[in-house]
Amino acid sequence: MKVLNLQCAHGHGFEGWFASNGDFETQLAGGLVSCPLCSDTAITKLLTAPRLNLGNAKPPAEPAPVPAVAQSDSPEGRWMRAVREVMAKTEDVGDRFAAEARKMHYGEAEERGIRGQATREEAKDLLDEGISVFSLPLPPALKETLQ
Repeated sequence: MKVLNLQCAHGHGFEGWFASNGDFETQLAGGLVSCPLCSDTAITKLLTAPRLNLGNAKPPAEPAPVPAVAQSDSPEGRWMRAVREVMAKTEDVGDRFAAEARKMHYGEAEERGIRGQATREEAKDLLDEGISVFSLPLPPALKETLQ
């Protein structure tokens, strides 16, 4: 099993697990490797230090210093936490978003936090009616459940 450090053209770093380097190259050429944050398929492999099993080797005298800013404090990490919070506190109404937003706006349904899909035209019509909406692009990793 090969664990590779990968990066998309937007600078998002992530890890990929592949059966072999050839497997990675085949999947990359087929457009099957994409960034979990932005779905970009322009992926590059970063340098990776090999893991050496030295058996009785002595541990280093002092552990390597931890970076001042943890990865979870990166802009991408903060954005992912914010998106997860929005998803946890809203109901997914799917393609019924425009209809549900109108029902709540006109008092035909109980007000609640909702999210879903709307076309540009539907979103424009909602705004014209005085219904506040905004676009929240979700990375593919958050749209699917992990197994």
